[in-house]
Amino acid sequence: MFISQRASSSSFLVGTTQTRLDSSSRRSGTKKSINNRGGKGERGGRAVFRLDASANDGSKDDPILLRAARGEDVERPPVWLMRQAGRYMAEFRAYSEKYPFRHRSETPEIAIELSMQPWRAFKPDGVIMFSDILTPLPALGVEFDVVRGKGPVVEPVRSMEEVKKLKTLDDPDSSLPFIRPILSTLRKEIEGQSTMLGFIGAPWTLAAYAIEGKSDRHLVVTKQMMTKNPEILHAFLAHLAEALGVYVCHQIDCGAQVVQLFDSWAHHLSPQQFAEFSHPYNERVMEIVRAKYPDTPLIFHANGGHGKLHEIKRSTADVIGLDWETDMAEARSIMPDRILQGNMDPMYLFASEERIRKEVANNVRDAGNSKHILNVGHGVVQGTPEGNVGAFCDAARASVYADMKAPAR
Repeated sequence: MFISQRASSSSFLVGTTQTRLDSSSRRSGTKKSINNRGGKGERGGRAVFRLDASANDGSKDDPILLRAARGEDVERPPVWLMRQAGRYMAEFRAYSEKYPFRHRSETPEIAIELSMQPWRAFKPDGVIMFSDILTPLPALGVEFDVVRGKGPVVEPVRSMEEVKKLKTLDDPDSSLPFIRPILSTLRKEIEGQSTMLGFIGAPWTLAAYAIEGKSDRHLVVTKQMMTKNPEILHAFLAHLAEALGVYVCHQIDCGAQVVQLFDSWAHHLSPQQFAEFSHPYNERVMEIVRAKYPDTPLIFHANGGHGKLHEIKRSTADVIGLDWETDMAEARSIMPDRILQGNMDPMYLFASEERIRKEVANNVRDAGNSKHILNVGHGVVQGTPEGNVGAFCDAARASVYADMKAPAR
Protein backbone atom coordinates (compact mmCIF):
# COMPACT_ATOMS: atom_id res chain seq x y z
CA MET A 1 0.00 0.00 0.00
CA PHE A 2 1.33 3.40 -0.94
CA ILE A 3 0.49 6.41 1.19
CA SER A 4 1.30 9.71 -0.44
CA GLN A 5 3.36 12.10 1.64
CA ARG A 6 2.54 14.96 -0.70
CA ALA A 7 2.31 18.21 1.20
CA SER A 8 -0.24 20.80 0.30
CA SER A 9 1.17 23.96 -1.23
CA SER A 10 -2.04 25.90 -0.75
CA SER A 11 -0.66 27.82 2.21
CA PHE A 12 2.55 28.78 0.45
CA LEU A 13 2.41 32.35 -0.79
CA VAL A 14 4.42 33.36 -3.79
CA GLY A 15 5.11 37.04 -4.35
CA THR A 16 2.64 38.64 -6.69
CA THR A 17 5.10 40.82 -8.55
CA GLN A 18 6.40 39.11 -11.65
CA THR A 19 8.91 40.50 -14.11
CA ARG A 20 8.15 40.03 -17.77
CA LEU A 21 11.13 38.56 -19.56
CA ASP A 22 11.28 39.14 -23.30
CA SER A 23 13.36 36.70 -25.30
CA SER A 24 14.72 36.23 -28.77
CA SER A 25 15.36 32.97 -30.51
CA ARG A 26 18.89 31.68 -30.10
CA ARG A 27 18.36 29.64 -33.23
CA SER A 28 16.77 32.27 -35.48
CA GLY A 29 17.93 35.48 -33.84
CA THR A 30 14.50 37.02 -34.36
CA LYS A 31 12.81 39.10 -31.72
CA LYS A 32 9.84 37.51 -30.02
CA SER A 33 7.97 37.39 -26.76
CA ILE A 34 6.09 34.69 -24.95
CA ASN A 35 2.44 35.62 -24.64
CA ASN A 36 0.22 35.16 -21.60
CA ARG A 37 3.05 34.32 -19.22
CA GLY A 38 3.13 37.35 -17.00
CA GLY A 39 1.27 38.07 -13.77
CA LYS A 40 -1.12 35.65 -12.17
CA GLY A 41 -4.25 33.89 -13.30
CA GLU A 42 -6.90 31.82 -11.67
CA ARG A 43 -7.30 28.09 -11.98
CA GLY A 44 -9.63 26.08 -9.83
CA GLY A 45 -10.09 28.99 -7.42
CA ARG A 46 -6.41 29.41 -6.60
CA ALA A 47 -3.74 31.74 -7.84
CA VAL A 48 -1.42 30.47 -10.55
CA PHE A 49 1.84 32.39 -10.84
CA ARG A 50 3.71 32.36 -14.13
CA LEU A 51 7.19 33.36 -15.16
CA ASP A 52 8.08 33.91 -18.78
CA ALA A 53 9.58 30.74 -20.17
CA SER A 54 13.08 31.96 -20.92
CA ALA A 55 15.38 34.92 -20.97
CA ASN A 56 17.37 33.77 -23.95
CA ASP A 57 18.12 37.13 -25.52
CA GLY A 58 21.82 36.41 -25.87
CA SER A 59 22.66 39.21 -23.47
CA LYS A 60 26.02 39.23 -21.73
CA ASP A 61 24.01 40.05 -18.62
CA ASP A 62 22.55 36.55 -18.64
CA PRO A 63 24.14 34.10 -16.19
CA ILE A 64 27.17 32.28 -17.54
CA LEU A 65 25.74 28.76 -17.46
CA LEU A 66 22.73 29.81 -19.53
CA ARG A 67 25.00 31.48 -22.07
CA ALA A 68 27.27 28.43 -22.26
CA ALA A 69 24.32 26.06 -22.69
CA ARG A 70 23.11 28.20 -25.59
CA GLY A 71 26.49 27.71 -27.25
CA GLU A 72 27.78 31.24 -26.70
CA ASP A 73 31.43 31.98 -26.02
CA VAL A 74 32.07 32.40 -22.31
CA GLU A 75 35.12 33.44 -20.36
CA ARG A 76 35.42 30.27 -18.27
CA PRO A 77 33.60 26.96 -17.77
CA PRO A 78 30.46 27.46 -15.69
CA VAL A 79 30.10 25.03 -12.82
CA TRP A 80 27.40 23.19 -10.89
CA LEU A 81 27.24 19.73 -9.31
CA MET A 82 24.78 16.91 -9.62
CA ARG A 83 23.26 16.23 -6.20
CA GLN A 84 24.71 19.54 -4.97
CA ALA A 85 21.77 19.75 -2.55
CA GLY A 86 22.49 16.61 -0.56
CA ARG A 87 23.36 14.87 2.65
CA TYR A 88 27.03 15.86 2.56
CA MET A 89 25.82 19.24 3.89
CA ALA A 90 25.12 19.42 7.63
CA GLU A 91 22.23 21.86 7.23
CA PHE A 92 20.65 19.52 4.65
CA ARG A 93 20.88 16.60 7.08
CA ALA A 94 19.01 18.62 9.68
CA TYR A 95 15.99 18.38 7.36
CA SER A 96 16.51 14.83 6.07
CA GLU A 97 16.71 13.49 9.62
CA LYS A 98 13.44 15.20 10.53
CA TYR A 99 11.21 14.87 7.45
CA PRO A 100 10.62 12.01 4.96
CA PHE A 101 11.76 12.56 1.40
CA ARG A 102 8.47 13.36 -0.29
CA HIS A 103 7.53 15.79 2.45
CA ARG A 104 10.79 17.64 1.82
CA SER A 105 10.54 17.62 -1.96
CA GLU A 106 6.83 18.47 -2.12
CA THR A 107 6.66 21.17 0.56
CA PRO A 108 7.70 24.38 -1.22
CA GLU A 109 9.25 26.11 1.79
CA ILE A 110 11.51 23.13 2.50
CA ALA A 111 12.39 22.35 -1.12
CA ILE A 112 13.31 25.99 -1.73
CA GLU A 113 15.53 26.07 1.36
CA LEU A 114 17.31 22.83 0.42
CA SER A 115 17.85 24.08 -3.14
CA MET A 116 19.33 27.34 -1.91
CA GLN A 117 21.72 25.87 0.67
CA PRO A 118 24.54 24.97 -1.77
CA TRP A 119 24.09 28.22 -3.66
CA ARG A 120 24.50 30.26 -0.50
CA ALA A 121 27.52 28.19 0.49
CA PHE A 122 29.41 27.77 -2.79
CA LYS A 123 27.76 30.04 -5.40
CA PRO A 124 27.62 27.49 -8.24
CA ASP A 125 26.54 28.82 -11.63
CA GLY A 126 23.40 26.68 -11.58
CA VAL A 127 20.73 26.16 -8.92
CA ILE A 128 18.79 22.94 -9.38
CA MET A 129 15.50 22.43 -7.61
CA PHE A 130 15.45 19.81 -4.87
CA SER A 131 13.20 17.09 -6.22
CA ASP A 132 13.44 13.56 -7.62
CA ILE A 133 13.22 11.91 -11.01
CA LEU A 134 10.24 9.90 -9.69
CA THR A 135 8.26 13.00 -8.71
CA PRO A 136 5.87 13.02 -11.73
CA LEU A 137 4.88 9.34 -11.38
CA PRO A 138 1.97 9.85 -8.92
CA ALA A 139 0.43 12.30 -11.39
CA LEU A 140 0.31 9.37 -13.83
CA GLY A 141 -1.26 7.07 -11.25
CA VAL A 142 1.97 5.37 -10.12
CA GLU A 143 2.64 5.91 -6.42
CA PHE A 144 6.09 5.75 -4.88
CA ASP A 145 7.83 6.33 -1.59
CA VAL A 146 11.48 6.70 -0.61
CA VAL A 147 12.16 4.53 2.42
CA ARG A 148 15.13 5.39 4.62
CA GLY A 149 17.75 2.68 4.33
CA LYS A 150 15.93 1.02 1.43
CA GLY A 151 15.51 3.61 -1.29
CA PRO A 152 12.62 4.05 -3.72
CA VAL A 153 9.64 1.72 -3.57
CA VAL A 154 7.41 2.10 -6.64
CA GLU A 155 3.99 0.71 -7.46
CA PRO A 156 4.82 -1.78 -10.26
CA VAL A 157 3.66 -1.40 -13.85
CA ARG A 158 4.13 -4.74 -15.60
CA SER A 159 1.26 -5.44 -17.98
CA MET A 160 -0.32 -3.80 -21.01
CA GLU A 161 -3.51 -3.36 -18.98
CA GLU A 162 -1.60 -1.39 -16.34
CA VAL A 163 0.05 0.74 -19.03
CA LYS A 164 -3.34 1.52 -20.57
CA LYS A 165 -4.67 2.60 -17.15
CA LEU A 166 -1.96 5.25 -16.73
CA LYS A 167 -3.14 8.84 -16.55
CA THR A 168 -1.98 11.57 -18.89
CA LEU A 169 -0.33 14.70 -17.53
CA ASP A 170 -2.97 17.20 -18.59
CA ASP A 171 -2.76 19.77 -15.79
CA PRO A 172 0.56 19.77 -13.90
CA ASP A 173 -0.53 22.74 -11.79
CA SER A 174 -3.25 20.54 -10.31
CA SER A 175 -1.45 17.19 -10.15
CA LEU A 176 1.96 18.60 -9.15
CA PRO A 177 0.97 21.83 -7.39
CA PHE A 178 4.26 22.28 -5.55
CA ILE A 179 6.43 22.64 -8.67
CA ARG A 180 5.35 26.17 -9.59
CA PRO A 181 5.98 27.82 -6.22
CA ILE A 182 9.33 26.02 -5.89
CA LEU A 183 10.70 26.97 -9.29
CA SER A 184 9.21 30.46 -9.55
CA THR A 185 10.45 31.44 -6.09
CA LEU A 186 13.93 30.05 -6.70
CA ARG A 187 14.10 31.85 -10.04
CA LYS A 188 13.28 35.16 -8.37
CA GLU A 189 15.82 34.53 -5.61
CA ILE A 190 18.72 33.96 -8.03
CA GLU A 191 17.59 36.09 -10.99
CA GLY A 192 20.62 37.19 -13.00
CA GLN A 193 23.09 35.64 -10.56
CA SER A 194 22.77 31.95 -11.41
CA THR A 195 20.88 29.75 -13.86
CA MET A 196 17.68 28.02 -12.76
CA LEU A 197 17.94 24.32 -13.59
CA GLY A 198 15.03 21.92 -13.87
CA PHE A 199 15.33 18.20 -14.46
CA ILE A 200 13.53 14.97 -15.23
CA GLY A 201 14.36 11.30 -15.37
CA ALA A 202 14.55 9.89 -18.88
CA PRO A 203 11.71 7.57 -19.98
CA TRP A 204 13.89 4.44 -19.85
CA THR A 205 15.02 5.15 -16.29
CA LEU A 206 11.49 5.85 -15.01
CA ALA A 207 10.11 2.80 -16.80
CA ALA A 208 12.75 0.54 -15.27
CA TYR A 209 12.07 1.87 -11.78
CA ALA A 210 8.34 1.30 -12.20
CA ILE A 211 8.68 -2.14 -13.75
CA GLU A 212 11.07 -3.35 -11.06
CA GLY A 213 9.20 -1.54 -8.29
CA LYS A 214 12.52 -0.64 -6.71
CA SER A 215 16.19 -0.09 -7.44
CA ASP A 216 17.64 -3.34 -8.77
CA ARG A 217 21.18 -4.02 -9.90
CA HIS A 218 20.18 -6.51 -12.62
CA LEU A 219 16.75 -5.27 -13.80
CA VAL A 220 15.62 -8.86 -14.10
CA VAL A 221 11.92 -8.08 -14.58
CA THR A 222 12.58 -5.23 -17.00
CA LYS A 223 15.02 -7.21 -19.12
CA GLN A 224 12.56 -10.11 -19.31
CA MET A 225 9.89 -7.70 -20.54
CA MET A 226 12.41 -6.32 -23.04
CA THR A 227 13.05 -9.73 -24.54
CA LYS A 228 9.67 -11.45 -24.10
CA ASN A 229 7.11 -8.63 -24.32
CA PRO A 230 8.86 -5.63 -25.88
CA GLU A 231 5.53 -4.19 -27.03
CA ILE A 232 4.58 -3.56 -23.38
CA LEU A 233 7.86 -1.79 -22.69
CA HIS A 234 7.58 0.32 -25.82
CA ALA A 235 4.00 1.31 -24.93
CA PHE A 236 5.10 2.31 -21.44
CA LEU A 237 8.07 4.29 -22.75
CA ALA A 238 5.86 6.10 -25.27
CA HIS A 239 3.39 7.08 -22.55
CA LEU A 240 6.18 8.32 -20.30
CA ALA A 241 7.79 10.33 -23.11
CA GLU A 242 4.55 12.23 -23.76
CA ALA A 243 4.04 12.97 -20.06
CA LEU A 244 7.65 13.97 -19.49
CA GLY A 245 7.56 16.34 -22.43
CA VAL A 246 4.62 18.10 -20.77
CA TYR A 247 6.45 18.06 -17.43
CA VAL A 248 9.56 19.73 -18.89
CA CYS A 249 7.40 22.40 -20.51
CA HIS A 250 5.72 22.97 -17.15
CA GLN A 251 9.09 23.40 -15.44
CA ILE A 252 10.11 25.95 -18.06
CA ASP A 253 6.80 27.77 -17.65
CA CYS A 254 7.46 27.90 -13.90
CA GLY A 255 10.93 29.41 -14.29
CA ALA A 256 13.49 26.78 -15.35
CA GLN A 257 16.03 28.22 -17.79
CA VAL A 258 17.84 24.96 -18.60
CA VAL A 259 16.50 21.43 -18.09
CA GLN A 260 18.52 18.23 -17.73
CA LEU A 261 17.30 14.77 -18.72
CA PHE A 262 18.87 12.16 -16.44
CA ASP A 263 19.13 8.68 -17.91
CA SER A 264 20.35 7.32 -14.60
CA TRP A 265 19.98 3.67 -15.59
CA ALA A 266 21.48 3.87 -19.07
CA HIS A 267 24.33 1.72 -17.77
CA HIS A 268 21.93 -1.24 -17.82
CA LEU A 269 21.66 -0.97 -21.61
CA SER A 270 23.97 -2.18 -24.34
CA PRO A 271 24.57 0.29 -27.17
CA GLN A 272 21.98 -1.54 -29.27
CA GLN A 273 19.44 -1.56 -26.44
CA PHE A 274 20.08 2.13 -25.80
CA ALA A 275 19.36 2.85 -29.47
CA GLU A 276 16.02 1.05 -29.25
CA PHE A 277 14.72 1.65 -25.73
CA SER A 278 16.22 4.98 -24.66
CA HIS A 279 17.29 7.26 -27.49
CA PRO A 280 14.01 7.55 -29.48
CA TYR A 281 12.00 8.32 -26.35
CA ASN A 282 14.49 10.93 -25.16
CA GLU A 283 14.19 12.52 -28.56
CA ARG A 284 10.40 12.53 -28.32
CA VAL A 285 10.59 14.39 -25.01
CA MET A 286 12.85 17.01 -26.57
CA GLU A 287 10.64 17.26 -29.66
CA ILE A 288 7.66 18.12 -27.47
CA VAL A 289 9.63 20.72 -25.55
CA ARG A 290 11.11 22.38 -28.62
CA ALA A 291 7.70 22.69 -30.22
CA LYS A 292 6.74 25.00 -27.37
CA TYR A 293 10.06 26.36 -26.05
CA PRO A 294 12.65 26.14 -28.85
CA ASP A 295 15.04 28.53 -27.10
CA THR A 296 15.44 26.68 -23.80
CA PRO A 297 18.66 24.60 -23.68
CA LEU A 298 18.31 20.92 -22.85
CA ILE A 299 21.03 18.72 -21.32
CA PHE A 300 21.11 14.95 -21.76
CA HIS A 301 23.12 13.02 -19.19
CA ALA A 302 23.47 9.24 -19.38
CA ASN A 303 24.96 7.41 -16.43
CA GLY A 304 26.87 4.64 -18.14
CA GLY A 305 27.29 6.58 -21.35
CA HIS A 306 31.01 5.85 -21.56
CA GLY A 307 30.45 2.83 -23.79
CA LYS A 308 27.84 4.54 -25.92
CA LEU A 309 29.44 7.80 -27.06
CA HIS A 310 28.68 7.20 -30.73
CA GLU A 311 25.03 6.49 -29.88
CA ILE A 312 24.81 9.46 -27.51
CA LYS A 313 26.33 11.68 -30.20
CA ARG A 314 23.04 11.26 -32.07
CA SER A 315 21.18 13.09 -29.31
CA THR A 316 19.78 16.47 -30.33
CA ALA A 317 20.28 17.83 -26.80
CA ASP A 318 22.08 21.16 -26.63
CA VAL A 319 24.50 19.81 -24.04
CA ILE A 320 25.82 16.26 -23.59
CA GLY A 321 26.52 15.24 -20.01
CA LEU A 322 29.31 12.73 -19.42
CA ASP A 323 29.75 10.33 -16.55
CA TRP A 324 33.05 10.12 -14.69
CA GLU A 325 34.13 6.88 -16.44
CA THR A 326 34.19 8.66 -19.79
CA ASP A 327 37.49 9.97 -21.08
CA MET A 328 36.80 13.66 -21.68
CA ALA A 329 39.45 13.92 -24.39
CA GLU A 330 37.94 10.95 -26.24
CA ALA A 331 34.47 12.45 -25.95
CA ARG A 332 35.77 15.73 -27.35
CA SER A 333 37.37 13.92 -30.29
CA ILE A 334 34.07 12.19 -31.07
CA MET A 335 31.98 15.33 -30.51
CA PRO A 336 34.32 18.21 -31.43
CA ASP A 337 31.59 20.81 -31.88
CA ARG A 338 29.21 19.83 -29.08
CA ILE A 339 28.83 21.41 -25.67
CA LEU A 340 29.99 18.84 -23.13
CA GLN A 341 29.24 18.70 -19.42
CA GLY A 342 31.20 16.93 -16.71
CA ASN A 343 32.91 14.91 -15.69
CA MET A 344 35.33 14.85 -12.76
CA ASP A 345 35.15 11.74 -10.60
CA PRO A 346 33.20 12.92 -7.51
CA MET A 347 35.55 10.88 -5.33
CA TYR A 348 38.24 13.47 -6.05
CA LEU A 349 36.18 15.73 -3.79
CA PHE A 350 37.62 13.69 -0.92
CA ALA A 351 41.18 14.61 -2.00
CA SER A 352 43.26 17.63 -1.10
CA GLU A 353 42.31 21.03 -2.48
CA GLU A 354 45.51 20.99 -4.52
CA ARG A 355 44.50 17.71 -6.16
CA ILE A 356 40.99 19.03 -6.81
CA ARG A 357 42.44 22.07 -8.58
CA LYS A 358 44.68 19.80 -10.66
CA GLU A 359 41.81 17.54 -11.69
CA VAL A 360 39.63 20.52 -12.59
CA ALA A 361 42.43 21.91 -14.74
CA ASN A 362 42.91 18.54 -16.47
CA ASN A 363 39.20 18.22 -17.12
CA VAL A 364 38.85 21.72 -18.55
CA ARG A 365 41.93 21.19 -20.73
CA ASP A 366 40.67 17.86 -22.07
CA ALA A 367 37.33 19.48 -22.89
CA GLY A 368 39.23 21.82 -25.20
CA ASN A 369 39.08 25.03 -23.17
CA SER A 370 35.65 25.87 -24.60
CA LYS A 371 32.12 24.50 -25.06
CA HIS A 372 32.23 22.99 -21.59
CA ILE A 373 30.15 23.07 -18.41
CA LEU A 374 32.14 21.73 -15.48
CA ASN A 375 30.42 19.16 -13.28
CA VAL A 376 31.16 15.95 -11.49
CA GLY A 377 30.48 12.78 -13.45
CA HIS A 378 28.01 11.48 -10.87
CA GLY A 379 26.25 12.90 -7.82
CA VAL A 380 28.15 14.30 -4.85
CA VAL A 381 28.66 11.46 -2.36
CA GLN A 382 27.51 11.60 1.25
CA GLY A 383 30.50 12.31 3.48
CA THR A 384 32.16 14.65 0.98
CA PRO A 385 33.84 17.52 2.88
CA GLU A 386 31.75 20.63 2.29
CA GLY A 387 34.84 22.80 1.92
CA ASN A 388 36.04 20.67 -0.97
CA VAL A 389 32.85 21.37 -2.91
CA GLY A 390 33.67 25.03 -2.44
CA ALA A 391 37.23 24.39 -3.67
CA PHE A 392 35.81 22.69 -6.78
CA CYS A 393 33.62 25.70 -7.56
CA ASP A 394 36.48 28.11 -6.85
CA ALA A 395 38.77 26.18 -9.21
CA ALA A 396 36.19 26.48 -11.98
CA ARG A 397 35.86 30.22 -11.43
CA ALA A 398 39.66 30.54 -11.61
CA SER A 399 39.81 28.64 -14.92
CA VAL A 400 39.72 31.66 -17.21
CA TYR A 401 40.19 30.30 -20.72
CA ALA A 402 42.60 32.91 -22.03
CA ASP A 403 45.00 32.47 -19.12
CA MET A 404 44.55 28.80 -18.35
CA LYS A 405 47.65 26.65 -18.01
CA ALA A 406 46.69 23.19 -16.88
CA PRO A 407 49.32 21.34 -14.83
CA ALA A 408 50.75 18.18 -16.29
CA ARG A 409 49.02 14.93 -15.44
